[in-house]
Order: sequence, then structure tokens, then C-alpha cells
Amino acid sequence: MFFKENTTFAEIMAKSKETTGKKDKEKKKQQKKKEKIARAEDRKANSSKGKGLEEMFAFVDENGNLSDTPPDLTNKKDIALEDIQLGAAKVDPEEDGLRKGIVNFFNHDKGYGFINDLRSQKSIFVHQNDLSEPIKERDKVSFEIKHEAKGLAAFNVKKIK
Repeated sequence: MFFKENTTFAEIMAKSKETTGKKDKEKKKQQKKKEKIARAEDRKANSSKGKGLEEMFAFVDENGNLSDTPPDLTNKKDIALEDIQLGAAKVDPEEDGLRKGIVNFFNHDKGYGFINDLRSQKSIFVHQNDLSEPIKERDKVSFEIKHEAKGLAAFNVKKIK
């Protein structure tokens, strides 16, 4: 072996500090860095920032679908503010007087029960204070309806003979 003139023994015996594994890692690191820079440039080129306000608008067509084109105003319908209903529709209990039904449950100890309305087929609460005469299960009755905090209730309940 031939060595340069002023080479020390330690320099001759020392191995190269750069191995092929380290070279490969360094190449991969440089490649990832280049890809990251390319992605950042791509994001800047395709960024939605700085677009005009008109480009960010979304419109709703007559069927309720989102669209990027403004709706056709020739088919516009005028709607009165009174016709717009907010929330659920109010249900009238059809308080048009006397109704008929059958007592399907009544607890005399606790003083309440339920009447099946023959018109609406709903079960309506009844309390003994709203009875004009004593009733029992399977009696046919006539009654009126009122709204209470927990729902419909019958009052002025009378037996039908």
C-alpha cells in the first residue's frame, strides 16, 4: 500500500465515517424535502385565498339544491310574510262541541282514566273532577276537549244511554 507522505497511523487505520446506509438516508431526506417544497408551491398556486367574493358564493335553486350559478328570477314567486309558518303547525283539537267515546280505563282509587275518542281514535285523559256522573270501563260517554299542560283532557263527561 502506498500512502501520502505525512499520513499518521491513526488516519490509516480509521474507517470512512460515511457509509452507504448514511448516504441512502441523506438522499431520501433530500428527496422528501424537495417533495414538501413542491407540495407547498402547488397549494399556493391552487389556493382559494384571494378569490373574489362572487367566486365564493353558493346559490340555492328552486328545488333546494346548491348551485354555483345564480337562480333564474323570471320564475320568482312572491310570498306574503303572513303565509310563512315558523315551527310546527298548531293542532286544533277540533273543539266544535260534544264528542263521543268509550272509557277504556278508569282507576276509581286514583281518580283518573282514559277515553278513546271515536272521531280521532286518540286516547284522552279524564279526571274525576271533570265527570258529571260516575263512570266505569266500557261506558259510552259524551265529552268536550280542553288543552292542558300535558296534552288533551276531557271535561263535562256524561254517560250516553
